[in-house]
Amino acid sequence: MKTKTFIQLGLLVCASFLFSSNQEYAGKKPHIVFVFGDEEYRSEESMPMLGKILHRELKAKISLCYPLDDKGIVNPNVNNNIVGLEALKTADLMVVFTRWRELPREQAKWITDFAESGKPIVGFRTATHTFMYKKDSSLFQLNNDWPAKVFGQQWITHHGHFDDGQNPLTEVYPLNTAAASPVLKGVKPFQAYSWLYHVNGGEWKLNGNCELLLEGKSLKSQHEMKNQLNLYPITNPVAWTKTYTGTSGKTARVFFTTLGHPYDFKNESMRKLALNGIYWALGLEQKIPVNGVKADFVDPYEPNNSGFGEKFKPNQKPIKIGK
Repeated sequence: MKTKTFIQLGLLVCASFLFSSNQEYAGKKPHIVFVFGDEEYRSEESMPMLGKILHRELKAKISLCYPLDDKGIVNPNVNNNIVGLEALKTADLMVVFTRWRELPREQAKWITDFAESGKPIVGFRTATHTFMYKKDSSLFQLNNDWPAKVFGQQWITHHGHFDDGQNPLTEVYPLNTAAASPVLKGVKPFQAYSWLYHVNGGEWKLNGNCELLLEGKSLKSQHEMKNQLNLYPITNPVAWTKTYTGTSGKTARVFFTTLGHPYDFKNESMRKLALNGIYWALGLEQKIPVNGVKADFVDPYEPNNSGFGEKFKPNQKPIKIGK
């Protein structure tokens, strides 16, 4: 009985710390900085969409950090330039949706310094492989070690593209063990267009104190076709919360989902998951309505399909929200 009491007390202390460490965001309009740049999943469309909703619902200050070419045009194929990262200096929350960026050292430092600050972080899909440095060995640890410790996992593999954007590829459903989580308010089972990422099982294990929220089941799997399900199971976590304690000694809340196909965000449950996760990371779970954060679009959301090359919308200039 004494052991059980001590365990319960420890859990209460931990929960109290997590909440109190984020109290500073509860009494003001938070500054949320979106850092994105990926050549596959149209984060240049989905992240501003979420930013507009958060500005409406939280009156949050929103900063959008885009991948830009030398003419100031949005180009996710430019993997060595994300403009506006200085906004992280005053940010309350950083949202990351990048893919294998080889940013200049000073740009990468804005991102990694924020992670070490103890302020909350949210990551989407390819943030498991935020960076890819091939020449500077002093930055190699950002390729795999950094996302594994901050978000919970690095890039490993997925179950296959197949008919991208034509049909859903992953069945998504809440875990019974997470039924009480505020992040899942209003989130119903849905089918995602994201092919399932492998993050847990076989020779791999999620890192840190990940609390699993949603599981995904691959509807069409290259690993099943290759008889590799012992290494890469047909089901895997697709959303979790965790903490990360950086060099500041402060512990940050972290919400992560491996979902993020542009068509996923057409589904209200996906948007609620993302918005609820951001509220939770900020310590604002008390403000999440019983049916989840209102996720109606501010503007029409009609993203291009995922894909490489020139499949993004051309000649787009950065937008500012709430200006």
